[in-house]
Amino acid sequence: MNSHKLFFVTAFLLVASCEEPESKSAYFSSPEKIDSIVDEFVANEGFPLLYIRLENEEGTVIYEHDAVNRNFLPDEKINGDTWFRVWSMSKIITISIMLDLIEDGLVQLDDPIEKYIPEFKGLKVAVANNGMSLATYTREYFENSSGFSGDYLNNVAISEATCPIRLVDNENTITVLDLINHQAGFYYATTPFKCLNEILAKEDFNALQTNQEIINAMAKMPLVMHAGSEDFYGTNTTVLGFVAERATGKTLDQLLNERIKIPLDIKGLRYKKTANIDLLPTFSGKDSLLRKATKGELDIMGANVPNYEEDNQIFLGGEGMIGTANGYADFLRMLMNHGELNGHRFLDEASVRDMYAPHSQLDNDWGYNGYNLWITSEKQLELGYGDAGLWTGGGYEQTHFWVDPKRKFVGVIMTQMFDTPPQGMNRDNLVRGSMYQQIFEKEQTK
Repeated sequence: MNSHKLFFVTAFLLVASCEEPESKSAYFSSPEKIDSIVDEFVANEGFPLLYIRLENEEGTVIYEHDAVNRNFLPDEKINGDTWFRVWSMSKIITISIMLDLIEDGLVQLDDPIEKYIPEFKGLKVAVANNGMSLATYTREYFENSSGFSGDYLNNVAISEATCPIRLVDNENTITVLDLINHQAGFYYATTPFKCLNEILAKEDFNALQTNQEIINAMAKMPLVMHAGSEDFYGTNTTVLGFVAERATGKTLDQLLNERIKIPLDIKGLRYKKTANIDLLPTFSGKDSLLRKATKGELDIMGANVPNYEEDNQIFLGGEGMIGTANGYADFLRMLMNHGELNGHRFLDEASVRDMYAPHSQLDNDWGYNGYNLWITSEKQLELGYGDAGLWTGGGYEQTHFWVDPKRKFVGVIMTQMFDTPPQGMNRDNLVRGSMYQQIFEKEQTK
């Protein structure tokens, strides 16, 4: 850790409502204990900043706290209206738009994506030297290898066993449901396979100018598995956004505005900056020291990051949104209310139930995956990290959210940190664990 003196500002903010202290006391007996945990993650240079916001179902703030390292951000004012790059927290929004299109009969879950993107007809599958798909090879290698080094992205043994890859025909048709469940075979440039990562990195999606250019590039790339055979996290939701655009003849930006932002009165979600929006710098802890990230370091899709400028015409449904904690909490409250917010119904209740129903990773001790919502298991409760049944998710720069459907509140943790250093690890579990310790104590006294 750097030896210079840290200057950080922390503040506990009260909402201007006479009912707010009562609602707060209903959850937390000692919010300052939570504050101190948040503060320490910034004081020890685990993060350059943290902003935490919890809202109940009416939108009343029941907890809010910020901590800022003033050596890195000397003048930034961080609050619920600060804009953050939310990366994969875009996914659940894109999925909700797709479910709305399905309700309207414009798309079906079992539709082949070739119906909307014929350029993807005949995609090949990358297999290892033994003919096994790379996704299957990855799973079996990690399950059976006791000598795994722990360096997932640069493990020599797994790359040597699979590169150069061979290409075979895809045995199954890719459907819309496969995209939602990350079972289509699209991936990021962060697989264990150097030769596969190099293909995607060379295309550098974020340097392209149109959706058509991205689709053309993806059409030349192999899948990591046969569709529907495994689940493998990747750019599947980006393709889902392209399907939504082709099915409606509208951009994802238009769909976001017309179907979510305007009718639900949510202002803090965007694909494009306006002239008065300045995004925070990108920070890295890759070297175990907090520093500003270098150009090209966030290489999940190549050397460039999404373009948020006003003239941007590429809207990446899996990665490309910016949002405020206030705006994202509004969206989460819509989900918690099973599709309704501010007097407007966006999704049918059945669609939201599908989003948190078990769909994949059903044998995982930590929970299961819904439609890109991770639902926590009893293990969270046992380890003191929260509770079972929370709907959770996060983004590439360490943003995080959860929904507590039992107690009817939502939580958002915002920062801008790539590759968290050791002193920043386990943040969500410790912060949320402290909250739920107090929640459980309150509930036991009732």
